[in-house]
Amino acid sequence: MPSYLQIDNISKSYGTKVLFDRIGFNINEGDKIALVAPNGTGKTSLLRILAGKDKSDSGGSIKFLRDVRIAFLEQEYEYDPAKTIAEQLAPVDFEHELRIRRILDELGLSPDRQMGGLSGGEIKRVALTGMLAADADFLIMDEPTNHLDLDAIEYLENALKRSRCTLFMVSHDRYFLDRVCNTIMEMDRGSIYIYRGDYENFLAKREERISNYNAETERVRNVLRRELEWIHATPCARSGKAKYRKEAFKEIKARAEDTYTIKRVSMEGLSGASYLGKRVIDCKDLCFSWNGKTLINGFTYNFQRGERVGIVGGNGIGKSTFLNLLSEGDSPSVKRGESVRIGYYRQTGIEFRPDDTVMEVVPDTRLLERFLFPHEMWNNRIDRLSGGEKRRLYLLTVLMQEPNVLILDEPTNDLDIITLNILEEHLLDFKGTLLIVTHDRHFLDRLVDHLFVFCGDGVIKDFIGGYSEYRSYMEDLRKEERARQAQAGPKPAREKSRSDAPRKLGWKEKKELEELEASLQALEEEKAALEALLQGGSEDYKAITEASARYEAVQTEIDAKETRWLELSEI
Repeated sequence: MPSYLQIDNISKSYGTKVLFDRIGFNINEGDKIALVAPNGTGKTSLLRILAGKDKSDSGGSIKFLRDVRIAFLEQEYEYDPAKTIAEQLAPVDFEHELRIRRILDELGLSPDRQMGGLSGGEIKRVALTGMLAADADFLIMDEPTNHLDLDAIEYLENALKRSRCTLFMVSHDRYFLDRVCNTIMEMDRGSIYIYRGDYENFLAKREERISNYNAETERVRNVLRRELEWIHATPCARSGKAKYRKEAFKEIKARAEDTYTIKRVSMEGLSGASYLGKRVIDCKDLCFSWNGKTLINGFTYNFQRGERVGIVGGNGIGKSTFLNLLSEGDSPSVKRGESVRIGYYRQTGIEFRPDDTVMEVVPDTRLLERFLFPHEMWNNRIDRLSGGEKRRLYLLTVLMQEPNVLILDEPTNDLDIITLNILEEHLLDFKGTLLIVTHDRHFLDRLVDHLFVFCGDGVIKDFIGGYSEYRSYMEDLRKEERARQAQAGPKPAREKSRSDAPRKLGWKEKKELEELEASLQALEEEKAALEALLQGGSEDYKAITEASARYEAVQTEIDAKETRWLELSEI
């Protein structure tokens, strides 16, 4: 596909810290690119420059080769709490309003709700609706899965897979990245590297690139040794005729000293879990309600030493509340063992005093070095750190307490992928009890033995296995239910007396019901054909655009006709 965005010679610094300097790259139409780099290296700054929200320090150019509609999903969505969702999203025409209402319905939001009364996850869904309903050609997304529940992530995943838009995003969610993106762009030591393929391919190719670089360094060192021997052994080395060779020697020496070392967070020095007795946390008939809504109803469970539990469910359903109740200490419904030492990593983080320095928060310089806070950062104020650096520092304050019960509420938010991989390895070796709330499916699949599924109305179900196993199990249940309903046919009506018999469908309504069934079947077939076309890799942009528009219209028509079919079926 043709290149339609050219970036050249852009830079960004904060104070004395250079994030990137005079970088450039091209983005082709249809690319779906994930930007990968450690925390604090300028990923968000680069996205903001591309979206026109910030400026490059060095000028440079960002040139679109044709008219392109851009939509930008920022990490922090700006909104007016006094507005309704519909007022916040402000449709510009009837078609835009239809798209907004359809997406809100699919994400489980009413357009009449007040923005000020929404949870963090619901606000993120409003932001997603605004981005998707814009029907833009080029989407820029900064950590799109943060604060979303797993159903909303899978909805976004499917929407982006169907779309023919061009995409440039930052995400730590490896499953999301692999399923949506076809290219990974690495920003490393001031240079840009492009890798076609998935995350595993990126890791392999990156390792190969670094290995080749270090092999070249070793070759240059051999040349350097020969040059040193020549300088020491040859009198003419000090003559003017050898000046050019001495200048070349300086260049060789600089290159020979440049060994590539991957800087990674190291968990060495953390002592791991302290002693944990047989009794951990016992819950008996635990209940909790808030504003008339039941979040937990009669939960009874005894947590065991070494147990690994993932906690999943929709936004605002009570997961964080559940963790808070477990961490707060003994109550009539929650009893903790005497040896329990809880390390609680909260989704909201902790309130660092902004004028504190890194070293004042964590005085252990050895641990700071291992968590990628080098000597030159120790006196940095907390308010000068990036979001990811603050989260990494917070994680260190939790782990250094040597907890034997780790409670992690969305630990993957704002951490870079490399750090997440190392955190996973540390948690795999953790000998204590582990409870995790996360939207990161890869994290759940690797780390937990079973799930507590929050189903709503205070119901919590226990599922043995990881998240992918749970989704597969639920899909099998749905298939079995559809097959059972198809085999059973319509339910026979029970005999009723004349007095309580419901009214029957009239002739016109029966005919309408038959027409709806035929129409829905045809629409479902058309929808399947459109999905095949959209996912088939065609490069006919006009045909794909038309198919995408028709797909939305078909889906809207199916929704309306299914609603009417249900109304008639219940008569």
